[in-house]
Amino acid sequence: MTRGRREASLVTVAKVWRRFGLQPWRRETFKFSTDPALEAKIRDVVGLYLNPPENAVVLSIDEKSQVQALDRTAPIFPMRPGLPEKATHDYVRHGTTTLFAALTVATGQIQGQWYPRHRNQEFLRLLKQVAKANPRVTLHIVVDNYATHKHPAVRAWLARNPRITFHLDQDRRRPPTPRHPETPK
Repeated sequence: MTRGRREASLVTVAKVWRRFGLQPWRRETFKFSTDPALEAKIRDVVGLYLNPPENAVVLSIDEKSQVQALDRTAPIFPMRPGLPEKATHDYVRHGTTTLFAALTVATGQIQGQWYPRHRNQEFLRLLKQVAKANPRVTLHIVVDNYATHKHPAVRAWLARNPRITFHLDQDRRRPPTPRHPETPK
């Protein structure tokens, strides 16, 4: 032992970690946005969520691509008293699929569709489905910065449908919606 310094046993270290919920082997990463308009976009979206415009529907649309369609090679045996569910470890691939979904913020209702591909055509089909399901009302749609949302065909369709406005999209061709009165500055 070195003078003035004590060694801790592995058991002691493990007890301290457990007591304080420390897990030094785990790490989460994050990235700060460099978008100079980020604060304005956040205010816009939060304002939409907290104080939606009257007679309008606020939706959030996203997609999940490359969903693997897998099937087990043998049937799953159900759980029985004292025995866990049993499944084989191997599977058969049936390709991939893409889910496009629209969440109506006020009600939690989800409209979605599975498509074999992830292109602007499939995104437009979902937009048309959402527009048809919400006739004669203004639609405010929050989308991310994915290229599918900025395709010229999507932009042309939006130009022909002025009751629909995208929010948070970095490349907006329309002026941003005015701030909501209740949104803090």
